[in-house]
Amino acid sequence: MKYIDEYRDKAKVLALVEQINQLSKHPMRIMEVCGGHTMAIQRFGIPSLLPPTIELVSGPGCPVCVTSRAYIDQAIAYSRLPNVIITTYGDLIRVPGSTSTLDKEKAAGADIRIVYSILDALEIAKHNRRKKVVFLGIGFETTSPGSAAGILKAEMAGLFNFSVYSAHKIMPPPMAALIDAGVNIQGYLGPGHVSTITGSHIYDFIAEKYGLGVVISGFEPVDVLQSVLMLVKQYENRRPAVEIQYTRAVKPEGNTKALAMLDEVFELSDDWWRGLGVLPRSGMKIKEKYSRFDTEKQLEVTVEPTREDRGCICGTVLKGLAKPADCKLFGKACTPSDPVGACMVSNEGACAAYYRYRQV
Repeated sequence: MKYIDEYRDKAKVLALVEQINQLSKHPMRIMEVCGGHTMAIQRFGIPSLLPPTIELVSGPGCPVCVTSRAYIDQAIAYSRLPNVIITTYGDLIRVPGSTSTLDKEKAAGADIRIVYSILDALEIAKHNRRKKVVFLGIGFETTSPGSAAGILKAEMAGLFNFSVYSAHKIMPPPMAALIDAGVNIQGYLGPGHVSTITGSHIYDFIAEKYGLGVVISGFEPVDVLQSVLMLVKQYENRRPAVEIQYTRAVKPEGNTKALAMLDEVFELSDDWWRGLGVLPRSGMKIKEKYSRFDTEKQLEVTVEPTREDRGCICGTVLKGLAKPADCKLFGKACTPSDPVGACMVSNEGACAAYYRYRQV
């Protein structure tokens, strides 16, 4: 198949649904760990097509959702410093901090600019050399190569007024942590975009150590249903494995050039995940050799004590222990236009996806 409409073909969808119904005999919870999958699953009404033996649950696959409120508080503190320009992707600007948001700080006069790539941030640094330009680097292995490339380009161009405030994370540790915590999962829908960078081998330990299958999936209805079918076959035959359904984009070895850049600029560190706490070697911090581009090394700031909102169950949703509608705030006090928790902010957040497509 070459064209997008082929991956939405009704006959192919129904044929896959029929095969899943025939093969699925035992209860199975499949967790997706990519916000893009969460959005696609809700948008196309995939759960309504599956037999009652199969339940799809959302995991910690939304970068904005898993980022700590303390990170937002610190970013807000940076924005209040004189001669500082904050550059960020748009979905981060409305994430609630303890007492404010970047959006509110921008309205109050802070120089906060939405960018579409780190290259935009470098251009801003080039034209504002007397100011400190901070790029808020969040995301998994999908976006972290861009931050690494930006730092390397900044060094080559002598843009020493540019820095990255990194909250980049890697995906395997939370996948393992959920299993170790006893969360009921029988298979993972592997992240497609992350895996274009990492390849498939980073998930091998999930099958080998924990006996759970991982199928790296694309984002269209046929992709998702074919991936579910592959997981069902593994589970029913008791042969867990790591497989690639998204072969048009993902190779076992991944993107070796991007991986080399990550290895050059970043090193693994312990990091905090919403719902999971601190996970060893799950974050990416900037290496000492590039410390002049590390915001935390270049700017001193006083950050207010972090306060979490009571009543928000975003962390529980990210662990697959609750659905967004289980939250008392969902669709009432917490909506995309007035979010209480991070899961309602990003387009890839589980709460935002469930809210937007709740009638599907």
